[in-house]
Amino acid sequence: MKLLALAGSLRTGSLNKQLLNLAAKLLEAAGAELVPIDFRALAIPIYDGDVEASTGLPPGALELAKQVTEAEGLVVASPEYNFSMPALLKNAIDWLSRAKPVPLRGKTALLMSASPALVGGNRGLWALRVPLEVLGVHVYPDMFSLATAHQAFKPDGELGDEALAKFLRRVVDGYLHVGGAVAGAGKKP
Repeated sequence: MKLLALAGSLRTGSLNKQLLNLAAKLLEAAGAELVPIDFRALAIPIYDGDVEASTGLPPGALELAKQVTEAEGLVVASPEYNFSMPALLKNAIDWLSRAKPVPLRGKTALLMSASPALVGGNRGLWALRVPLEVLGVHVYPDMFSLATAHQAFKPDGELGDEALAKFLRRVVDGYLHVGGAVAGAGKKP
């Protein structure tokens, strides 16, 4: 199963990038292929209908649409900004919604968050689900939110709490099982 790995934070040392790297190890160990998306390299501008009307989708948005089209699913680790998703992800989704056919339709997604707060970024994931599901993404029901994430990782990048590590493995395994079935159902014989 080919999956895109998207971090909703550009910050060096991002807790969400750490969580995404840990999930990527688990997914790859289970046989998935992970393709990291570098939003800095894509340099997607803020959505502007005038830009779209005059020149079409910008190169970074076209490249992201190509990557999404070629993948079967998305693994997203996103911080929560003001009870919602970061502008980086919302902007990418807005540009993807303008590509025809919409590359997100029929894809699967696993949503995760890491935050120093006690809620773990969970409210932002609920906000992120809405545009993804509206655009036809099959978002896995279980989400993984890592609270007090600034204290959760060991120096080797693993989670210090074995119960949390076990829950993350269960969520990843469940996503692969369901996501693989959805992806397989969408393929033409």
